[in-house]
Amino acid sequence: MAEGRNKEMLNRSYVVYLAIALLGCAIIGKVIFIQVVEGSYWREKAENLTTVYRDIEAVRGNIYSDDGSMLATSVPIYEVRMDLNADGLVDEVFNEEIDSLATCLSNLFKDRSPLEWKRDLVTARQEGARYHLIKRRVKFHQMKQLREFPIFNRGKYKGGLIVLQQNRRERPFRMLAARTIGYERDGVTPVGLEGAYSDALGGVSGKRLMQKISGGLWMPINDENEVEPQDGYDIHTTINLNIQDVAENALLKQLQRHDAHHGCVILMEVATGEVKAIANLSKGEDGGYYEYYNYAIGESAEPGSTFKLPSLIVALEDGYIDLKDSIDAGDGTAEFHGETMRDSKKGGYGKISVEEAFAYSSNIGVMRLMEKYYANEPAKFIKGLRRMNLGERIGIEIAGEGQPLIKDPSDKSWSLISYLWTSIGYEVRMTPLQTLTFYNAIANNGKMMRPQFVRKVTDKSAVIQSFESVVMNERICSEKTAKAAQKLLESVVDYGTATNLKNGNYKIAGKTGTARVANTNEGYTKNGANITYQASFAGYFPADNPKYSCIVVVNAPNRSVYYASHVAGPIFEEIADKVYATSINIHDELQSQDQITALTRLPVSKSGYQRDLQTVFEDLQIQTVSSNPENKWVVTQTGQEKVEMGRRNIIENLVPNVKGMSAQDAVFILENAGLKVKLKGRGMIKEQSLLPGERIRQGQEIILELS
Repeated sequence: MAEGRNKEMLNRSYVVYLAIALLGCAIIGKVIFIQVVEGSYWREKAENLTTVYRDIEAVRGNIYSDDGSMLATSVPIYEVRMDLNADGLVDEVFNEEIDSLATCLSNLFKDRSPLEWKRDLVTARQEGARYHLIKRRVKFHQMKQLREFPIFNRGKYKGGLIVLQQNRRERPFRMLAARTIGYERDGVTPVGLEGAYSDALGGVSGKRLMQKISGGLWMPINDENEVEPQDGYDIHTTINLNIQDVAENALLKQLQRHDAHHGCVILMEVATGEVKAIANLSKGEDGGYYEYYNYAIGESAEPGSTFKLPSLIVALEDGYIDLKDSIDAGDGTAEFHGETMRDSKKGGYGKISVEEAFAYSSNIGVMRLMEKYYANEPAKFIKGLRRMNLGERIGIEIAGEGQPLIKDPSDKSWSLISYLWTSIGYEVRMTPLQTLTFYNAIANNGKMMRPQFVRKVTDKSAVIQSFESVVMNERICSEKTAKAAQKLLESVVDYGTATNLKNGNYKIAGKTGTARVANTNEGYTKNGANITYQASFAGYFPADNPKYSCIVVVNAPNRSVYYASHVAGPIFEEIADKVYATSINIHDELQSQDQITALTRLPVSKSGYQRDLQTVFEDLQIQTVSSNPENKWVVTQTGQEKVEMGRRNIIENLVPNVKGMSAQDAVFILENAGLKVKLKGRGMIKEQSLLPGERIRQGQEIILELS
């Protein structure tokens, strides 16, 4: 009996096992059937049901110049699509209004006839298109018109209209300071201020619920974003638009004249370190000049004779020399540890003072001094250079600063003559901005300022962050040595290698540098022919009351003229002339109006309303040149033969720059902007209490100081 029950239990187990096996086979079969037979259907259905939150790009913040002019902004561009299978889009409405919609689209875009537009939309509706493309790159004013068109004016659910916003970065002044403004693009290392302040400019992305439909397209589910994006902050730079324009044009003309490979210019405010202009141009394959690379910040090269200044400052600080000391520069050639050094003057300079050796840029004179005092302790000379922050990066916010180089005796490539080569600017590397930072410190009586590109970050009218001037080194040398260095720089223009920059209006101080550029494989001579040169001029103006420092570097001039005084010097001079002529604060009270007028046969005018000025000059039969005849307000610059009128930008809700204008014009502009004006003094506007480019608060008081 027990045996019977065991057999029955075993049979039941077989039945259960068989049932489970059959069920498993059925499941496996169904899985295979779904995967193979119905796979495409279910995959498509799954994709169609997929919904995700997608990032919505925030509007990137604006970049402004020092007077509030826009250097970079984000322009909204729209992609317009249509859900022709929208639940609320009934046949009655579609059939009644499709002709009107097709006509409106044809009139707006002017790319297809009304019949073609109608055929396209009818076909798309018949095919059940949920995300049909109407137009890409639709501008804001076009998008506003689209929303009023038949069918579209019913919205997304009843009219099928889908609008997607994208942002396109624009630079209103095109190539002006393009490399310094920079860019940020997907897959590319950010460049310039766009890269340095990317977090502030970028804002916070929003969220939108999107559904994936057939064809792999993503369609927004709702009209509104689930999380609205937050616009980026604005940054206000130190760049002055007018000075930048002058710098780029002056550089371009000289590069073209000498068929040079590339060049750069930087203009800095002495007291603050604010960079007012920075231009970089290099020759393209078509022979034109473009901003491909920021040479001013990134190109670390041998500076040549502009490095003679720090060399002599070390000797002055160590108490070894005085400007009146004499040195024998000989007949123009000299041997130093088996190396022959030459001066540019045939026959040499003979016995000259330390000041004359610098003014004439005598390589032999400077090397004799260094040999006399540092032959037994070259490390002391190098230590003196490093004491002035030379050989260090400045640490600016813009990426790509070139690595400077000052070798010391521990370096593997150090030789007995290395310190002598260093003293005249070879076997040493610096970027133009690093060189200018040093020269700016001399103009600033020894105080070294960090170059500054941005003043503040704002959110609409609220200041998020302000940037004060940063002192890198309170005193790179004693005040006595700084004054001696200033005298050296003045001697170069008074009677040295840059006498062509001397003028009767104001004094320039600076140093020329004509350096041979080493070829990586063949040294400096390229098999004895086709030597490549770099011409530079670093200095400041006015020499007796320095306001601006400037450096010009031109690489590989090819017109047989390569000396810095004739290649780089004229660029410096043109920039300095125009800055001096248009900057009221430089003149202060050094000259009366009669004295200024005596410098030219033409009467000097204040800046103001272009139409009024044009009428006066026409009556006086004085030639004028305007950069833009449509400008209402202009800055005037009186030359020897004509008066130039440059742009003066008046931007709504921002404090305008009224310096150099008459009180009448300034009051008119400021009161129309909603400001209360208080005047002090007489004449033209010399100073204003509110900085140009600040956000205006209605009823705010502004004090104008007249000259």
